Amino acid sequence: MKKISASSLKKLLRSGQEIALLDVREHGQYGACHLFFAVSIPYSLLEYRVRELVPNLHTPIVFYTNAQQHQLMQQVSERLKSLAYDNVAVLEGGIEAWQEAGYNTFAGVNLPSKTFGELAELKYRTPHLSAQQLHALMNDPSAKLLILDGRPLAEYQKMNIPGGICCPNGELALRATQIVADESTTIVINCAGRTRSIIGAQSLINFGIKNPVYALENGTQGWYLEDFKLEHGATRQYPEAIDSSLQSALQVKGQALQQRFELPTITLEDLINLLASEQGTTYVCDIRTQEEFKRAAWPSIVRHTPGGQLIQATDEFIGVRNANLVLIDTDGIRAPVVASWLKQLGWSVYLLPLSEGTKDLSKRLPERPSVELVLRHSTEIAAEALEDFIQQHADLLIADTRNSMDFKKQHLNNAIWLNRSHLLHQHELLQPLFNAPKSQAILLMGDNQAKNRLLASDLALLGFKHLYLVQIEPKFFANSRHALSQDDALLSEADCIDYLFFLHDRHQYNKAAARQYLKWETDLISKTDEDEKAVFNFSYVKPHSN
Repeated sequence: MKKISASSLKKLLRSGQEIALLDVREHGQYGACHLFFAVSIPYSLLEYRVRELVPNLHTPIVFYTNAQQHQLMQQVSERLKSLAYDNVAVLEGGIEAWQEAGYNTFAGVNLPSKTFGELAELKYRTPHLSAQQLHALMNDPSAKLLILDGRPLAEYQKMNIPGGICCPNGELALRATQIVADESTTIVINCAGRTRSIIGAQSLINFGIKNPVYALENGTQGWYLEDFKLEHGATRQYPEAIDSSLQSALQVKGQALQQRFELPTITLEDLINLLASEQGTTYVCDIRTQEEFKRAAWPSIVRHTPGGQLIQATDEFIGVRNANLVLIDTDGIRAPVVASWLKQLGWSVYLLPLSEGTKDLSKRLPERPSVELVLRHSTEIAAEALEDFIQQHADLLIADTRNSMDFKKQHLNNAIWLNRSHLLHQHELLQPLFNAPKSQAILLMGDNQAKNRLLASDLALLGFKHLYLVQIEPKFFANSRHALSQDDALLSEADCIDYLFFLHDRHQYNKAAARQYLKWETDLISKTDEDEKAVFNFSYVKPHSN
């Protein structure tokens, strides 16, 4: 197993070369403490996620674990080798060696994007309103106000500012002028915390919207901390139909933005040659809505990366630092806005205009290689057959593979919670499994079939010969005729290695967690070193008059 020291890794990250820095621990462990540029690819989904996030088999990969996780190191090294990655190293001494060398580690997620958002607010001096100021505006009968929530619908529906309309950040430039009454109406952009409020508001300002535009300081959490009422389950969204009469004027603004940020275009021929050359890593992205992406029916080389989320959580879509990002530009509005932020985040980004000459994109771009896992002794069963299957197999050992918190809330009686990492050291939670004969019928039930398949592969290697896999939906438990348990004491917090408590508790009416999260965001700038901040490019910020 090739190893790299902490100091050598630091130099590599500083060099500007391509590198995939992977944290292969489970997501809760990653969220509690990780390197600034690390991408989370937990071992429980390793083969599938690494192929998606690191598409070039020649990319230099450095992965890390905790120092004592020797079995995990070995397994990850072997799995990556089996997938034909040919330039893999492990951080010698684990994350502890990085810390002992005096380098920073961080809690939380999406560190580069979050830190960038805090810096962007300072550099641009993005206007903001406090929760109290917005509340006063909402209660002023003479005020003309539009509140737009820059998060995806699922997040918006958990809690939102009363009256706010869901319009994810990647859609703002195209949709906001269609929603707002006139140019004198004040537009306020909010998210749950800070980043998307800042980026959303500044996106409209950079785009040249004439309305007064503000970010809601601290988002819905700031609102909640002031004891103002939040709305839950709202369904208000931007209009799906695009008003074509507004597009020409918006495209002029898009062209101006493209010129200001010096955003290069790429031809289809050049993109095809770039992908074929395998010189470096290139991601081809459709940043539009899920519905538009599905209708396009692109080859699988094109990934759906909703624009707002691509800025907010780049590391969840892009696994290789210093790679090329190509955004398909279908309207001359949304892609330039998203590209302008990606360039400032430090990425090499290109626009691929969808002109007449590139309408055969679907025919000419290649498919993306996928992971084909050969399963032995395994049978996949349909979710609708699950109830009868359980009834017919009285001696079945049921392993629930969902998120640990979902298991704690509700699970089938006598089920065990199974995480792939726990198999490596025969965790005490898995004694019923390890004490079972190899002829034992085992049901792997969860909401992610990829996770089930990797577990089935591992269990087959351990000698189990009767494995059954099923992908379920949350409604299964509401409709199940089998006995359920809500005994959350089966798992301790330490067992829940896939869950980051402080990140999720802020949405559970926990004011202390909300304050902790907001402090974490605002402290990021002071905790990052110069190498980490140096990747960002704020050279396009216009000088301020004062």
